Amino acid sequence: MSWERCIRGFKHYLQIERSLSNNSIEAYLTDVGKYQQWCELNGFRSAELVSRSDIESFPHWIADMGFVATSQARIISGVRAFYRYLVVDDVIGESPADFLEPPKTGRKLPVALSIEEIDAMIAQIDRSKPEGERNIAILETLYSCGLRVSELVGLRLTQVHADEGFVQVIGKGNKERLVPIGKRALKHMKIYVNEIRVHLAIKSVDRDVVFLSSRGGKMSRQLVFLFIKELAQKAGIQKNISPHVFRHSFATHLVEAGADLRAVQEMLGHESITTTEIYTHLDRKFLANTLLQFHPRSS
Repeated sequence: MSWERCIRGFKHYLQIERSLSNNSIEAYLTDVGKYQQWCELNGFRSAELVSRSDIESFPHWIADMGFVATSQARIISGVRAFYRYLVVDDVIGESPADFLEPPKTGRKLPVALSIEEIDAMIAQIDRSKPEGERNIAILETLYSCGLRVSELVGLRLTQVHADEGFVQVIGKGNKERLVPIGKRALKHMKIYVNEIRVHLAIKSVDRDVVFLSSRGGKMSRQLVFLFIKELAQKAGIQKNISPHVFRHSFATHLVEAGADLRAVQEMLGHESITTTEIYTHLDRKFLANTLLQFHPRSS
């Protein structure tokens, strides 16, 4: 089977069988594209011609290309998923990639902001500009609900249930979950929707989208990333800041306050509790620092 047919079939498999989001599908296809490049460099005209012994050199190649351990692990995972599809589709009998082991990446603790740092970033927003109220509402919503940036930009007015105090979120794999939203976030969202958004020339396809660009269309993830990065710099925050940091802050502060881990898992939309458990490591660090700071025998 040609590479073009394999990749087209793999994309269809990810969409239909795995029900992945467009962003996840693009990530998989990009990683398989790197594997295709390696195959073509080594004279393999199609994926089914590669044997177990052949594929052993692939991890060394991506390492030599300069990819960090986490990227290497992601690419190998993508290649294994690609071959699983070929087995399911009866293109090959068994996968040569099953034995591939990704490099050990360690468990990196996520960056989180303090409440004071979040307030400092919000204080940098110029509320005299139309996008100011929108940006305040965005930061408050990210922190209040722990949303991924893709979930934020895709949030629709019909998914915000202000009276009940929750939002419907469409997460990874098109899975829906209900997330509580705080009064402060709702207040700023209401100000933006009723006083700023109503004056935009809204594109018909985006009429139900909550947060819009100045041109009346759905915001891009990059736009959210850029203004958050700029606010962090203005606030003098030295951490590596992205929209995802607000998600980490949401989870970290809940765990520090004693929230049930299963409830945090549900709100974040994690498929496995082990993904959520990383915040217990942050909690232990917080407790240790508290002990060192306040216990009379800690000095």
